[in-house]
Amino acid sequence: MEEFVAQNLCNGSREARIQAATQLGKLNAKQRHKLAERGVAVPLISMLQSQDYEAIEAALFSLLSLAFGNERNKIRIVKLGVIPVLLELLQSQNESLMELIIAAFLVISSCGANKLAIAASGAIPVLVKILGGEYDDTNTISMQARLDAVATLHNLSSCRQIIPSMVSSGIVFTLLHLLHSYEKSSELVDRAMVLLEDIIASSENALVQTSGAGGAIRAFVETIEEGSPPCKEHAVEILLLICQSCRDKYRGLILREGAMPGLLQLSVDGTFRAKEKAKQLLLLLRDRTSHRARSKQSKHELVEQIMQEIDAEGEKVMGTKTLRLVEDMIAKLST
Repeated sequence: MEEFVAQNLCNGSREARIQAATQLGKLNAKQRHKLAERGVAVPLISMLQSQDYEAIEAALFSLLSLAFGNERNKIRIVKLGVIPVLLELLQSQNESLMELIIAAFLVISSCGANKLAIAASGAIPVLVKILGGEYDDTNTISMQARLDAVATLHNLSSCRQIIPSMVSSGIVFTLLHLLHSYEKSSELVDRAMVLLEDIIASSENALVQTSGAGGAIRAFVETIEEGSPPCKEHAVEILLLICQSCRDKYRGLILREGAMPGLLQLSVDGTFRAKEKAKQLLLLLRDRTSHRARSKQSKHELVEQIMQEIDAEGEKVMGTKTLRLVEDMIAKLST
């Protein structure tokens, strides 16, 4: 079977090449590795450059099967020039092909040796547009393509050299747009929040863009109240980073958006990390005047007294229902 696949990919007719590419995906890992060593990626990439949809689809599946779980093959395929070919294919705006192409980017971006090459190719702005649903005028970008696009960008963000390029591509505003547009508990928002926190933690520019974006703080507060447990964790971390960047500027803004009830709730029943971050943010939001006097108090005692210290600005935005919830949370913390 290996010989059949190798011969037909290199020298076969159109039908034989498509059949060989299809068969390659059915081989085991050892057989695929041997075929990769024989250079079958070259004719597969050549098939991508045809105008034949069936051939392109078969070649994409085959390249994915070669690359999946094999770092050497991921590097080999990128060195053979697959990235510009994939970017060119995206111009076709075919929904099915787009999913396969983004999946290919996801697989090759998981290899550290490929990350700078992907960034240098100009792929990041394209991925950001796909993530935001702005790549074409037909609005046919599937949810799977968006999920794979955000996962690919997250892979790339682990290379800190790439983050400035990501920020300049407008990724912060795209991620915030997703946060505004989708359910806070959705998978897409979950992944977007992971990426946004990662970028903000590594880039001062990203932090400035986020904190200055209209409605961003309110969206994070809403996410703390409505998001999934992991999403709440990322939202509170982002708010903490914003507040730490300039407490005098952002303390009041966060309080005016009604953050206290959600933070108190999170400090009680969030994930371990979310609880810790919520408590840190609660302490930043308290009145600074008696900070020294209570520096030796327990965290529970500090959290209990936070609401007593919220300034008039924060108190004005709290209704009876909200205050009752806060009182319940304080009682819970005290037990």
